[in-house]
Amino acid sequence: MEKYDYVIVGAGLFGAVFARQMTDRGFRCLVLERRTHVGGNCHTETREGIWVHVYGPHIFHTDREEVWAYVRRFCTFNHFVNRPKVFYRGKIFSFPINLMTLYQLWGVSTPREAEEALARKRVHLDREPANLEEWVLSQVGREIYEIFIRGYTEKQWMRSPRELPASIVQRVPIRLNFDDNYYSHPYQGIPVNGYTDMVRKMLEGIEVRLNTDFFDARDYWLKQGRKVVYTGRIDEFFDFRLGELAYRTLDFRTRFLPDVPDYQGNAVINYTDREIPFTRVIEHKHFDFRKAPHTIVTEEYPVAWRKDLIPYYPVNDRRNNEIYRRYREMARKHGRLILGGRLAEFRYYDMDQVIHAALKAAEKEAPVERMPIPVRGRAQPLRKRRAHGAWK
Repeated sequence: MEKYDYVIVGAGLFGAVFARQMTDRGFRCLVLERRTHVGGNCHTETREGIWVHVYGPHIFHTDREEVWAYVRRFCTFNHFVNRPKVFYRGKIFSFPINLMTLYQLWGVSTPREAEEALARKRVHLDREPANLEEWVLSQVGREIYEIFIRGYTEKQWMRSPRELPASIVQRVPIRLNFDDNYYSHPYQGIPVNGYTDMVRKMLEGIEVRLNTDFFDARDYWLKQGRKVVYTGRIDEFFDFRLGELAYRTLDFRTRFLPDVPDYQGNAVINYTDREIPFTRVIEHKHFDFRKAPHTIVTEEYPVAWRKDLIPYYPVNDRRNNEIYRRYREMARKHGRLILGGRLAEFRYYDMDQVIHAALKAAEKEAPVERMPIPVRGRAQPLRKRRAHGAWK
């Protein structure tokens, strides 16, 4: 007989939210995490009194009121708003592209002047844009493409923009006003005690085994649960039988600067020159408005993908999507497997989207008419059970 209702592989956002929801419904959950910490790639830790985003910057943003209410059960958010800058050939530009950016480029200062300038700059095609480069040229012209898009995209994806779909950049806004908020969602911020603390609170009272690789004892763990919730790489789960899926991966090089109170004056600056090897520099103290006589900065470098590296972003080209479709069919036939999260579903997810997907998955497994979602404190379980284990 299975010891648990759900064995959940991965203590990132999907796994933690699903575990919390099912535990609050009275089900027995076990969470396995191969790393030494919970939180997945959202992991934050303090170094020299500064919260460091270990796997790159994560800014929470959403337009879903239910998701915003849910996460605030487990933490308090600050009021950080992401206003990145772009460094190109010795100059700093406002970003995302807005009226200030266009003023810096062309001296235009009103929405009408900006629209007229963009209309003159656009490259007019006699067909639909076939790739990322053509789409950007048709929207904003070559100068903006060269300064903001081309080099950065080539570094990120290690491919020519002519080989990439336009969808990669279509989510980046272009505004004809002075709004330089990267996101348009009404709810934004970063947990004041970091994401890892937020996830720990989600997992209170739930058995979590850190430093435990599911694949080291796969058959054993499969027998421990009525169902398995898997949030890792789907190709790894099926032993790469249909081939490997491709991901983007990154190398983060972090430095402590003891005598520098402020390195760049902003949390994130993108470096779009093709000749500069890193894509952006992160100064962590600006995420939580920390006052300190020192600082910590991280340079972010794209790295060629290998399956022994940390996967960050799925490469959703035609070949990979077809391989994933076949893996998904294998998962459907498995019968006891629930897939969730960026890696298992092989799709780009923002944090709020992952949380929303986990809430929906839990509701599908065990619908309830109404669950209390207090803004502070934990919801009480709908059925009382004894606590099953603790942190190990």
